[in-house]
Amino acid sequence: MPESPSPENAGVYAPGYFETRLAQNASREQVWRHLCEYFARWVGPDDDVLELGAGWCDFSNQIRARRVVAMDIDATVEKAAKDGVTAVVGDCTDLSRFEDGSFDVVFASNLLEHLQRDQSGPLLAEARRVLRPGGRLILMQPNFRLNPGRYFDDFTHVAVYTDQSLQDYLVSEGWTIEQAYPKFMPLTLKSKGSGLTFLVPWYLRSPVKPLAGQMLVVANPKK
Repeated sequence: MPESPSPENAGVYAPGYFETRLAQNASREQVWRHLCEYFARWVGPDDDVLELGAGWCDFSNQIRARRVVAMDIDATVEKAAKDGVTAVVGDCTDLSRFEDGSFDVVFASNLLEHLQRDQSGPLLAEARRVLRPGGRLILMQPNFRLNPGRYFDDFTHVAVYTDQSLQDYLVSEGWTIEQAYPKFMPLTLKSKGSGLTFLVPWYLRSPVKPLAGQMLVVANPKK
């Protein structure tokens, strides 16, 4: 996340963040169940998976994989991780605790926009290092092009990405783009329609994406 915590706030991302921008939502689990079913096209049951900036472990708790590690700078990850998920409190720009080629998939949702460029560069380099040959980086995050007026409603956003700039940035950092979806999901669960979780599978299949604000990019390390 944006910066390492001070000693007095060890294990805390940003005071009050989980109570405001990332508060628990009754619909969250159902939405992510559908999302993880969709992500199964890139994540196999025998894969080793690392989620960065895991927060409430929405992805980690529901993805089907052999091994799942959920990492976040905030200690919330320890209480959020379900049985079978390994919770790690630490800075996602430093993956030195993991060996080279130890994961098949690195996943992050709404992470890079919280990082300055001198932090996102090391994160992407480390993600490349810990991935096995043929591994995947999956990034789901806000697309500034789709909803610029609400992009900075999150007070911890410090970097701007569009579907084009994110792809260009990844290529410049040693990745090839496997798939890119400029319109993937709505920007936030904070809406009147957030309880209509049964519509998520339809939304993911539909070529029409009303209220889309999130993009999805799947990338591979350059050989």
